[in-house]
Amino acid sequence: MQSLHNGKGNKINSNKHFIPLQSNINFMTSLQDRIRQLSSDLFPEMVAIRRHLHQYPELSKMEFQTMEFVCSRLNEYGIPFRKEIAGTGIMALIEGRNPGSRCIGLRADMDALPIQEINEVEYKSNHPGVMHACGHDVHTTILLGAARILKNLSGEWEGTLKLFFQPSEETYPGGAISMINEGVLEDPSPEFIIGQHVFPLLNAGMAGFCPGLFMASTDEFFLTVKGKGGHGAMPQLAVDPILIAAHIVIALQQIVSRNANPIVPTVVTIGRIIGEGRTNVIPREVTMDGTVRTFDEAWRKQVHEKIRTIATLTAEAMGGQCEVKFAAGYPFLNNDQDLTTRLRSLAGTYLGNENAVSVDQKMGAEDFAYFAQARPSCFYALGIANPALGIKGNLHTADFNVDETSIDTGIGLMTWIALNLMQGSK
Repeated sequence: MQSLHNGKGNKINSNKHFIPLQSNINFMTSLQDRIRQLSSDLFPEMVAIRRHLHQYPELSKMEFQTMEFVCSRLNEYGIPFRKEIAGTGIMALIEGRNPGSRCIGLRADMDALPIQEINEVEYKSNHPGVMHACGHDVHTTILLGAARILKNLSGEWEGTLKLFFQPSEETYPGGAISMINEGVLEDPSPEFIIGQHVFPLLNAGMAGFCPGLFMASTDEFFLTVKGKGGHGAMPQLAVDPILIAAHIVIALQQIVSRNANPIVPTVVTIGRIIGEGRTNVIPREVTMDGTVRTFDEAWRKQVHEKIRTIATLTAEAMGGQCEVKFAAGYPFLNNDQDLTTRLRSLAGTYLGNENAVSVDQKMGAEDFAYFAQARPSCFYALGIANPALGIKGNLHTADFNVDETSIDTGIGLMTWIALNLMQGSK
């Protein structure tokens, strides 16, 4: 087993550091009710943790304060850990009875986005231009809360739970593959890995599941269209890269409409065009940035070649040139069919069947896909919206926020899922 420490070079004595939850629970009460009660007892503390993380967001690969904060909480809970994995990641272990009998992994991501928050709340980001606009503060809080309850109940289940607090989900190549390459899936090796993501299209108190293909692969491409600059009143003496770029944008749309198999979802989007001219100045070059999303690895490679061919030949046909570069992103995310079906059933039991629903495939991407490639996994959606309170902002927007009751739901559900998986047959 990997050597775990408290971040100061000292091995943790879990019993020495553990501060148990205080709760007036009748231990003859059902496991569901006990989890609900423990999560409810933790709720004020967890809201405070989420708000602290929200106030002090850190960008990908820069989550140094976040890492130390999480480590301090794990220390308080008596949970041994190893930090500075993939730079700022953390791996922790909670052992139940007979810890070698099985292992299951739970994952949360920690990084924020380069967005200026416009919410006027008491816990508004204190870091200008940086915001938890994707809910990673909530993910981290929920995993901490679930960890505390699972530690509290560790005498009642068998096996080992492995916790991944992952950095850099928002920036390629992503923290997941880096953590995996540093051995976090070994010694012990998780049988399953579970993750969740806040989901603004579901109300707080709900969870959504999609067996099989759930989220798309993602790659970025960068085009530099080169022409010949000139005066806007004398276009015959120039080679206009803006016109060439416009033709390339239109031509690239045929990849989806005429080259893609209609049953394989595909997106080709140009999201940024820069041509530094003026009303009367034709620029020398234009740059364009875009993204490619799909669910088929062979087709994914073909799309790259089609973009390259269309862009370069279109530019040449119009007297210019086009340089094409790609940045490989994340693979598509495939939820294990049997595991995801099982987790939806467990969620129905815990939340009520009306609150455990199906969600559609998404063209968004997630580097949890690397965990899902390595082990049978389930990545599910956690509802956070509350239109009555005006909480309906989408992911990656400056007004993104969550109904904080979703933290209670998320902690309870993740704990319930983990305990049921640990008690299942191997």
